[in-house]
Parts: sequence; structure tokens; C-alpha cells
Amino acid sequence: MSLPPTTAVPPIGEENRIRLAPGVILRHDRTRGQWMLMAAERLLVLDDTALAVIRAATGPEAGTVGQAVDRLAVEYDAPRGEIAADVLELLTDLRNKGYVTP
Repeated sequence: MSLPPTTAVPPIGEENRIRLAPGVILRHDRTRGQWMLMAAERLLVLDDTALAVIRAATGPEAGTVGQAVDRLAVEYDAPRGEIAADVLELLTDLRNKGYVTP
């Protein structure tokens, strides 16, 4: 018996434009003082770094992932290559969990 072929999901690249997946919202819990991504029957608490990436990649002036990386590298005065690697890893993980979509 053979298994059906699986379709590999392409990695997120700097040319992609990211948005929150349908049904996912970014919300601040004032009681706990935490930002989170909320979806039906699940939530993900964001640390400061993840929040900065989500805002840069999905905000009203987001543009492409590469443009978000450029802004974050300037904002955090960090090497662009390191920022790009971290941003792409985080966004790929969030996409795989269904929180964002290219």
C-alpha cells in the first residue's frame, strides 16, 4: 500500500505579502498585559519580538516581507541578514500553525 503524495508548502520568502489568516485577530489582553493572536478555540501569546514582526508584516503599511525586514533591521539596529532569517522562520511557523497566510 502506498501513501498519497504530499504537497510541500513553499517557504515564505521576502517577496511575499503576509496577512492574518481568515478568522485570526491580533488582540491585547489588558488584564494580563499581553498581545495574542486569537482564532477559533485557540490563541497564541506573543512576546515583544513576535509582536513587532506581526505588526511590521501585517500592518497597514506592511508591504512585502522584505520591506518589513528592512524596517525592523533599522528599528532594532541589527544586521539585516539576522533579522531576515528570524522573521522568515517565525512567519513560516505561524503560517504552518494557521495564524498567517501569504
